[in-house]
Amino acid sequence: MNHSPPNFRHLYYFWVVAKEGSITRAAERLHLAVQTVSTQLTLLEQAFGKALFTQQGRRLILTEAGRMALSYADQIFLLGEQMQEALNESDSGRIRLTVGISDSLPKLTAYRLLEITTQLDKRIRLVCYEDQFEALLGDLALHKLDVVLTDRAVRSGTTLRVFSHLLSESGMIVAGAPALAKAYSPGFPASLSGAPFLLPTRNNALRGRIDEWFERHAVRPDVVGEFEDNALLNTFGRRGLGLFFAPASMEADVREQLGAEIAGQVLEVREHFYAISNERKIKHPAVEAILSAVHKGVLSGG
Repeated sequence: MNHSPPNFRHLYYFWVVAKEGSITRAAERLHLAVQTVSTQLTLLEQAFGKALFTQQGRRLILTEAGRMALSYADQIFLLGEQMQEALNESDSGRIRLTVGISDSLPKLTAYRLLEITTQLDKRIRLVCYEDQFEALLGDLALHKLDVVLTDRAVRSGTTLRVFSHLLSESGMIVAGAPALAKAYSPGFPASLSGAPFLLPTRNNALRGRIDEWFERHAVRPDVVGEFEDNALLNTFGRRGLGLFFAPASMEADVREQLGAEIAGQVLEVREHFYAISNERKIKHPAVEAILSAVHKGVLSGG
């Protein structure tokens, strides 16, 4: 068995061929002769001892081995691009912070956390991606992200070597457009039976705690909308289509940015905010600054 590392130039040619779907288009992109690319691809297949493509008509189709090789090549050349960007940014004195933001995390919370990085002595270049929790954890494990900001901890027993750091927790408020909040505020929370509500979908960690609170207070809301994306939920809330839950720590932002008023407090329902890293100890200076500021009460709430 060949244990020597692959020739990365050959691997790069394979990667371009896979992306372009043909040797001819890959050769044009690489400014090389078709025969050169074909020969290098053959040498890579010989080194691996496996065919990476199969021919279907005029198209090249990845084999199972080819798909596996492509997944690794994607990681290698993405890291290569990030390395080049990091080197370029080092000359400008900027530090790159690549953040994954869970789609269930309140965007006002994400903003308040990341706003801290703009106040550092060192200049930070933020690169933010939003996705589902599991997808972000996969990218974090592959070092595509520096940190993930989310509303839930990583489940114990996961095979991914990622670690949860509790940033903060907050009770909740029920908010809504001024007329709506005013109508349902008297007699809170019993007054909420029949009130129109915009809620997170049931796969959201917070939804179960909200449903339990409704049940405990014998409240039967009129659920007019369920949203996986918190920003979309807030947009509907701003338009007065229903009451919604928000972190008590964000009350001032909810009033200012969403034009909402508070119908009542629900401090026994707690929302948690986490930073997920791929190391037990956070080492990125910008993330350390976020943790430090949070511990000093930047996100203090009820």
